[in-house]
Amino acid sequence: MKTSITLPHSDIEISRIIFGCWAIVGGFNWGPQEERDSYAALRAAYDSGVNCFDTAEAYGGGHSENLLAKALKGERHRIVIASKVGPQDFAGGDVIKACERGLRNLQTDYIDLYQLHWPNPEIPLEETLGALQQLKDAGKIRAYGVSNFGKKSLDECRQSGFSISSNQMAYNLLFRAIEYEVLPLSIEDGVPVLCYSPIMQGLLTGKFSNWTEVPDDRARTRHFTKDRPLSRHQEEGREELTFQTISLIKRISDEQGLDMSALSLAWLLNQQGVGGVIVGGRNADQARRNVRAYDIPSDPALFEELTSITTPLKEHLGANADLWQTDSRVI
Repeated sequence: MKTSITLPHSDIEISRIIFGCWAIVGGFNWGPQEERDSYAALRAAYDSGVNCFDTAEAYGGGHSENLLAKALKGERHRIVIASKVGPQDFAGGDVIKACERGLRNLQTDYIDLYQLHWPNPEIPLEETLGALQQLKDAGKIRAYGVSNFGKKSLDECRQSGFSISSNQMAYNLLFRAIEYEVLPLSIEDGVPVLCYSPIMQGLLTGKFSNWTEVPDDRARTRHFTKDRPLSRHQEEGREELTFQTISLIKRISDEQGLDMSALSLAWLLNQQGVGGVIVGGRNADQARRNVRAYDIPSDPALFEELTSITTPLKEHLGANADLWQTDSRVI
């Protein structure tokens, strides 16, 4: 299995396992977090061969960027920093200002990959991409990409004349919606998908044996009923089918003597069009476990079996690539 790729329209080589820097700030649905554990997780990921770290100003209001800067300050030229600008800042001048804030938070003079966090149909995409190109020309960023961009937005990127280097999307064995429209376009255009929620917020670790054990803050996705308190969708959910599917994945991983989360990550890394997986860790042990996916043997029959048993859930959830909302923001 390839352990690194070079992002298109750049000379940036990234590890295919990317450390996601949201959970290290704690709060939200992550719970309390000790900073020493965050620093240890970041360092352990780097020491395990991870060179790419994905963050955003939105993660803790810049706190995630601060933690990353402090933990790996001496390694700046050996790591790849991917950060994001939120859709509220997509006007040309606001993109520039947001990037300057990110540079200060990250204590650096350049960001390697700067990404548009969600589409914003209120602001012409060409204006936003033009600002990103200005930042690249000025040496403030080395490449730019997008996140949560569906078919319409990707078509607009195509027509704009600007070249994106990645598209970050929710993708895992339990949520394969991008296979309907987004992934085929990405393959056609040669734009790698960077997968977030690759172990589905812990569901693919085997941590929960049934849907009633999943706390409300992790049961916001369309897999669960709209009646859960923090839900933002209007659907009945697929709780029983989701956990039937998880039990099948667990059975296969147990039969093969493989770690369930590592197998789930390896399946993703073997999908055409996938550049990397963004997986977090709240302590050093979790960060080190992520790289076990590289050790999973490439077994086409095994991966095809995983594809087959997760297809009914894929078909029930459909082509809406928004994990959380029926009125999809992935456009």
